[in-house]
Amino acid sequence: MGKDKIIPVVKNNNYIMIIDDIGTRGEGIGKIDGYTLFVEGALPKEEVEVKVLKTKKNYGFAKLLNIIKPSTNRVEPICNISKQCGGCQLQHLSYDEQLIYKQKKVENVLQRIGQVNNVKVNKTIGMDNPYYYRNKVQFPVRQGKNGNVEIGFYSERSHRIVETDTCYIQHPINEQIVKLIREFILENNISPYNEEKHRGLIRHIITRISSKNNDVNITIVINGNKLPHQDNLIKKLTTIKEVKGICININKEKTNVILGNNITTIWGETNIVDSIGNINYRISPKSFYQVNPIQTKKLYEKALEYADLSGEEIVWDAYCGIGTITLFLAKKAKKVYGVEIVKEAIEDAKQNAILNKINNVDFFVGKAEEVIKDKYEQNNIEADVIVVDPPRKGCDEELLKTIIEMNPKKAVYVSCDPATLARDVRVLMEAGYELKEVQPVDMFPQTVHVECVTVLYRQDS
Repeated sequence: MGKDKIIPVVKNNNYIMIIDDIGTRGEGIGKIDGYTLFVEGALPKEEVEVKVLKTKKNYGFAKLLNIIKPSTNRVEPICNISKQCGGCQLQHLSYDEQLIYKQKKVENVLQRIGQVNNVKVNKTIGMDNPYYYRNKVQFPVRQGKNGNVEIGFYSERSHRIVETDTCYIQHPINEQIVKLIREFILENNISPYNEEKHRGLIRHIITRISSKNNDVNITIVINGNKLPHQDNLIKKLTTIKEVKGICININKEKTNVILGNNITTIWGETNIVDSIGNINYRISPKSFYQVNPIQTKKLYEKALEYADLSGEEIVWDAYCGIGTITLFLAKKAKKVYGVEIVKEAIEDAKQNAILNKINNVDFFVGKAEEVIKDKYEQNNIEADVIVVDPPRKGCDEELLKTIIEMNPKKAVYVSCDPATLARDVRVLMEAGYELKEVQPVDMFPQTVHVECVTVLYRQDS
């Protein structure tokens, strides 16, 4: 038997090293005597001093202590708690380089997971102003160790709350909302949630903001049946003229799931209306809706471009949500069918079709892989184009089988995770589809996340 490999670094010791690359989580990657270390906050071409925190057989993790020679692409983060929060993993990297990083990230996973080597990955479509773009925020509310009220964001890979007065990727109006709710909690002796003991009342604050007219809906998630002194809360929050609705969501389960099933509107409207391009969308507190409307328009326009509809096509939109892509497609297609497992989303989708006077769409509730297969086999509903916009876990295996069986001319794939995109693309390519190019879109500036859209062609089309 061979000897175990000797690790050339020792835990808790300090070392000088050069960073060679940047990983999928935004961490710097370098080697000491051939041994790989991951260093959060370090950038390629930097000479750094690190402290080794953890070692495994082939790699380890180190803390960045000192930047001896900084990268020319390093910038000072605009947020003074970016390191503690961890939500903006790339704020120390210039925005132009963030876009390049995301393009390379897509290229790498396509090659490594999809085994796709000859496909063009276009430059990432970025934003003119990569800040203040989010139209939705979820603030956890917790009881601190000293009994104080903590409202902020979870530190990365933990449930430790980092309090913040300003978040540079959220709408600034949230600062006013959090300030007023904190005052309400303290003035009315309302208990914040204690996650470990499953006690306390207020668990989360959720806001949705319309980019169309800045209308705001606020949802308070509570661990109980009612919110005491809610009239006082209404009085405070309605001093903000943009607030159009206040809701209470009841979630008494000991769970990490944020929203419960029961939502009650205690003031104003339950829904707000937003628009992407010339299409309006009614958004309820539980609706899935892209958080960056500026970039969503670019993403959907690219999906529509790839679909290349003439007006004679039958289109299926899997994972359709509230009909965001569906209604975009309907403007150019003969007929579009949307399917989504969330009942409330389909109800919103139907209302959105009515709101926009779009009549050539039908929506179904259920699992995409089951509904599409059933409609194909039982009702002979075929498809010239299938559009999928799945969650992070990617397409269900049965849906991919159904797509292959239906054999549409094109499959347009919108993805929020390049890794699952690569996996699913490989399945479709092995079944005879051709992938020509992939378009990354920066939906989440300052973070490591990237969305993509691509189209696969049936090779005989």
